[in-house]
Amino acid sequence: MAEYKSVPSRRRTVLRTAACAFVALVVLGAGAAVYAYVKLNDNIKSVDIDGRLGDARPPAATDGSFNVLVLGSDSRNGENGDLAGGDTGDTARSDTAMVLHVNQDHSRAQIVSIPRDTLVARPDCVDANGRTVAGAKRAMYNSAFESGGAACAVKATEQLTGLRMDHYLQVDFAGFARVVDAIGGATVTTTVAIHDKDSGLDLPPGQHRLDGRQALAFVRTRHGVGDGSDLGRIELQKQMVKSLLQQAGAAGLFTDPVKLWSLGDTVTKSITTDSALGSVNSLVGLVQELKGIGPDRLAMVTLPVVTAPADPNRVVEQQPQADQLWAALKADREFPQAVVTAQPENPAQAAPAAAPSAPARPAGRATAKATAAH
Repeated sequence: MAEYKSVPSRRRTVLRTAACAFVALVVLGAGAAVYAYVKLNDNIKSVDIDGRLGDARPPAATDGSFNVLVLGSDSRNGENGDLAGGDTGDTARSDTAMVLHVNQDHSRAQIVSIPRDTLVARPDCVDANGRTVAGAKRAMYNSAFESGGAACAVKATEQLTGLRMDHYLQVDFAGFARVVDAIGGATVTTTVAIHDKDSGLDLPPGQHRLDGRQALAFVRTRHGVGDGSDLGRIELQKQMVKSLLQQAGAAGLFTDPVKLWSLGDTVTKSITTDSALGSVNSLVGLVQELKGIGPDRLAMVTLPVVTAPADPNRVVEQQPQADQLWAALKADREFPQAVVTAQPENPAQAAPAAAPSAPARPAGRATAKATAAH
């Protein structure tokens, strides 16, 4: 009798092939995930803020709320010089400074912008090389970052606010422009023309879709619109923050793996963080905490200031409003109404100037003309 040999059925062969393909995809996917994780981790630059500042700091909140100091550096190194022009030598200042406060259940957030020209008592601190940087009784707020880097900027902010800065995020000009491009641009509306001969930004009144370079020019312009003050520029920055939040939500960045990878690669290349945030896991955790906070759940104000008595080109905190503002954040309360109602006007959204009225005519002539028309 001939020996019987079983022959695999077509269905069994297909199933076996599919199983092998599935295993291969899992292995390849796991390898790609590991590669992505390592690559993004390697992108991140971090600073050991806690190690440099020690324990002489405001206590951290115990109710779940937390604070993040967000700085924009005006360094002209590398791509930054091409984007921003000018020269800061071998140093950089904090061109933009925002204290982000996230409430205890992480459902809402508040941002306080600190004008860079605010005169403060700058404390002694330790720079990136371990050297002590002498403080000053009266110095511009942004000089802390210029003198001693991230740790000194955090220490100056904590002394000014009385609040613990739980985390630190820094982005430079080129990084900001890359992030804007990565999320698909930003939409802004202006009621007046903006013409900045330095940056080349030229916007007529209306709605505009800006790419990264244009968005950078928008948040940096001072003399292109308004009275040329830093307070006006801060209002443009607030407008941009809300526009970027809207764009990030509308673009579906957190549901599209390809977009998410591209954004993650761009963001991690563009920021410097404190060491506690210096990993992909930590950054993803922070994003998860904040992803439900859209423009409608974000309140933004500028620190109340007045012209410095001894220098018309500088400002100082306005009291008691400034102390009331910091106390509200410390207690996890809404901004004081006195601060909200006294905020500067956004120069890009100023009310258009009223058209000049026609000269009044003598009453007798107007009446006669009206009568003749009937």
